[in-house]
Amino acid sequence: MSHAIHKVKIRAKLEPRREPYWAAPLATGRYIGYRKMPDPKKPTVVTSETWIARARDEESGGQRYNALGALTETFDYEAACKAAREWFTALDAGVTRTGKFTVEDACRDYVEDRRREKGEKTAKDAEWRFKHTVYGTTFGATEVARLRTPAIKAWRDGLKITKSGANRMMTSLRAALNLAVENLKVSPVAADAWNKVKQYEGADGRREIYLDVPQRRALLAAATGGVRDLIEAALLTGARPGELATALRSAFDSRTKMLTLRGKTGPRTIPLSPAAVTLFERLSKSKLPTAPLFTRDDGKAWQRAEWTELVRAAAVAAVVKDEKGKEHALPAKVCLYSCRHTYITQAITDGLTTLEVARFTGTSLAMIEKHYGHLVPASAERVAKVQML
Repeated sequence: MSHAIHKVKIRAKLEPRREPYWAAPLATGRYIGYRKMPDPKKPTVVTSETWIARARDEESGGQRYNALGALTETFDYEAACKAAREWFTALDAGVTRTGKFTVEDACRDYVEDRRREKGEKTAKDAEWRFKHTVYGTTFGATEVARLRTPAIKAWRDGLKITKSGANRMMTSLRAALNLAVENLKVSPVAADAWNKVKQYEGADGRREIYLDVPQRRALLAAATGGVRDLIEAALLTGARPGELATALRSAFDSRTKMLTLRGKTGPRTIPLSPAAVTLFERLSKSKLPTAPLFTRDDGKAWQRAEWTELVRAAAVAAVVKDEKGKEHALPAKVCLYSCRHTYITQAITDGLTTLEVARFTGTSLAMIEKHYGHLVPASAERVAKVQML
């Protein structure tokens, strides 16, 4: 027997009971129901009103149920029907999970997937991003199936970080949500919500911060121990933070004064300046070939979240004095990656070719020329040799 549960007056007249009242089928074998839960001690008193969906399993012939949520002014019959149809679509796509599956759940699953597939370092990096932006937030508590594009944009725009940082956070979130679809925990239809959120264009804000020599010295003076070593190495080599953090003692060859790093483009061997050689000789002293070159003050290997906070603290504490003795703070949002940008800028300004800088820093020549080509000095002698007429 079906009930007109879409009508408020009909629902008001129904007796409280645990068994839902079912409406006419929305499709063959698919229903939406209204549960009017009674108080165990006072059967005539209603404790809750909720919507529930039901679908017949074509293989087993049994029934599947999914609690859709409580009846509210906004989650009325029409909204519940929409949610039910989304669940039916998910079932057709092979999604069998029922119950609440949130954005935070998806992110935690992704961290564990990265740990299995890529290792602890990659997992820690993703976990650090989610701890600062998703875990314990209203956004993180949102059910993935009910996630909508405006909510995702509001989350991204409310991060209060650079656009390049927001792009990286969005990339991690999108990967986590896509994994949930891949693992059949969410309907593929839901992916439309986050696929509509495009990356900010021209938002590589990390390259905007260049530190001059007094600022570099002030940053080093404000840092101590292991994090100071990381900062100095990043300034002297232009290497990516992660490349330095994972470098082993065997990466440094004191005879050739070369350093071999493994990065996005594979292994590369780079020549070191005298200052860099002095630093790496100190760091490598008495270490076994398999020992990390850079460690925390307790001797353990670095994780991204750990050096990030320490570099920020050093940047905030750093003070630069001008000719008149007036104190100035460093630019806002200085991070370890700022040292890479500073190295590249200084190296090109001081005469290294873009090809050399691209090779030393493990990036493409096209990227260097696109972002730093304007810094290449054009000598009057070379210009004079160009014969046009």
